[in-house]
Amino acid sequence: MAITTEQIKELRASTGAGILDCRKALEQANGDMAAALDYLREKGLATAAKRAERQASEGVVEIYSHGSGRVGVMVELNCETDFVARSEAFRNLAHELALQVAATSPLYIREEDIPADVLEHEAKIATAKAREEGKPDAIIPRIVEGTLNKYKDEFVLLRQAYIRDDSISIQQLINQNVASIGENVIVRRVVRWALGETTQEE
Repeated sequence: MAITTEQIKELRASTGAGILDCRKALEQANGDMAAALDYLREKGLATAAKRAERQASEGVVEIYSHGSGRVGVMVELNCETDFVARSEAFRNLAHELALQVAATSPLYIREEDIPADVLEHEAKIATAKAREEGKPDAIIPRIVEGTLNKYKDEFVLLRQAYIRDDSISIQQLINQNVASIGENVIVRRVVRWALGETTQEE
């Protein structure tokens, strides 16, 4: 089917991808906007992976206060150049990450940040619960794996569903930005304070 200029503009506005990339994505998807978006996300993942080894030492510390000062968040987001660090797109991403942290209280930034003993503890609880419910031994490992994945999706920032669009994860949101700004982007540190609660620092 023929791809219209309006379709290309719409896809470009929602992804930040280049005109030619948007046209190719729409052609691959036969004009299906959702499928074209998936295509570009997959391409963004590949682009992000290529840039992942480049040093990111510039960036910004985003500070966000919510609920009349009842919740405070600081996010250090790094990129490769001062030029990108000062860009509106990069600062918007840092702000979105701070909003995400305020709303979802992640305990870890990355999956590999979870201590082994925490995963072992969660696995033991899931195993005991499955046995108590009379689940067959043969399927308990799958149940435990599913439980651990749910735990990671809830408490690992990069695995969480984006609060503005739960069809993508925070990692995918970052990858989309990596694809559009052309630099490696790293969430370096996250701190969240809530009035009357103990401090969590990652």
